[in-house]
Amino acid sequence: MLKQTQQQKLLQKLSPQQIQLMKLLQVPTANLEERIKEELEENPALEHSEDTYDDDMSKENADEFESSEDEFEMDGSESEYDNIDISEYVSEGDDDIADYKLRDDNYGDSEESRTIPVRVETSFHDHLLQQLGMLALNDREQRIAEQIIGSIDDDGYLRREVSAVVDDLSFSQNIDTTEEEVKSLIKVIQTFDPPGVCCADLRECLLLQLKRKPQDDPGVQTATQILDEYFEEFTKKHYEKIQKALGLSDEDLKESITQIIRLNPKPGGNYVSLNKAESYVIPDFFILNNNGKLELSLNAKNAPDLRISEGYREMLKEYDRGDKKDKRQKEAVLFIKQKIDAAKWFIDAIKQRQHTLLSTMEAIMDYQREFFLTGDETTMKPMILKDIADLTQLDISTVSRVANSKYVQTEFGTFKLKFFFSESLSTDSGEEVSTREVKKILSDLIEGENKRKPLSDENLTKMLQDKGYNIARRTVAKYREQLNIPVARLRKAL
Repeated sequence: MLKQTQQQKLLQKLSPQQIQLMKLLQVPTANLEERIKEELEENPALEHSEDTYDDDMSKENADEFESSEDEFEMDGSESEYDNIDISEYVSEGDDDIADYKLRDDNYGDSEESRTIPVRVETSFHDHLLQQLGMLALNDREQRIAEQIIGSIDDDGYLRREVSAVVDDLSFSQNIDTTEEEVKSLIKVIQTFDPPGVCCADLRECLLLQLKRKPQDDPGVQTATQILDEYFEEFTKKHYEKIQKALGLSDEDLKESITQIIRLNPKPGGNYVSLNKAESYVIPDFFILNNNGKLELSLNAKNAPDLRISEGYREMLKEYDRGDKKDKRQKEAVLFIKQKIDAAKWFIDAIKQRQHTLLSTMEAIMDYQREFFLTGDETTMKPMILKDIADLTQLDISTVSRVANSKYVQTEFGTFKLKFFFSESLSTDSGEEVSTREVKKILSDLIEGENKRKPLSDENLTKMLQDKGYNIARRTVAKYREQLNIPVARLRKAL
């Protein structure tokens, strides 16, 4: 049995403008220019304020309207054509409509601050291919070698099985080869720079690098023997066992271990794929200590000079002044209105982005004022996303978007905003301190330890407790791992 009911519901939905703002908030300064360029290409009604308007623009845009007519769908109703209100776009005395000033005193005016450096370099695989081109190989060997190089990981290792490379050549290149032929070309590629490239594992990589060192050096000979016969003991730092097995003196063992640790475990590590957002940091904010007064400014690239195209507004004025308004003209006007509204929304989103970034950073700066004045991590206060959300009256998710992708430059270095957020830990006196402070003290304790007798987690726990921090051993182990510090046995040095 079918039954109809009527009910009211309160729902919260994000408008298209809010969604656009959330996406813009996540874009770092390094990529904002690309995002604006995309919008300029998609919306001809949006332009940089330095762009000039001339008489040819009307014709150029008119041609664009004609080409876009097929994409702009109308519902065909008479009211849609007859009730076109363009008064807000053509009102006299309002020539500055939608000409937004996106910059104020919070931005630097220097062109240097708005310029993003471009790093130009050769990728790791291109570097190998360049060396391959210097060899006198026939076409078949060239294609096989290129397949091998393409199978090498970014860190320089060839982890793919030789049989799998043979299968790849058979299916993708239609080359019938053998494992022996592939292995012979792998040996050739292993002679390339950087040393240790195209090896299957760490042991082979280090041994290959040692082979390029003077073989008459006793330290090199012993280091080769250690890696060849006692690699597992070396990785676990069981130096006493190695010393006893090879009958080495303390000095000889130290020299051999030094030879090994100077080798590069990731020969491809110095070559990274170019990514503007990851290859270098462009600060979103700048904080300057002016005689004890903190001054906050936003990177000028966050304030592009955008405006609504003068050519588009002139077309609306011509339409308003005209007497004959046929269906085609009305369709063009509706298209213009749509593009102008989209441009307005984007400019407003950019303005709102700037306001959100500044208000969030200002709240963080005020909350962690002592750190920005001194640079001492132990002065940082516990701070979570909710603290900043309460101060700025923003949603926690909005603060999170800003904190996860933005950087601030200070006189003590450049930091990701996420760096300033930390949980709290209580002291013997009941005071709440930042876990960032505890990690800094833990790092200092480990840095100052005797490397011949590194401090265990239990000893570190006791030392922190003696300083008044209520902390468990498992918490110390967790913080040590977060700091990428290995256990005491692996920190031991000769």
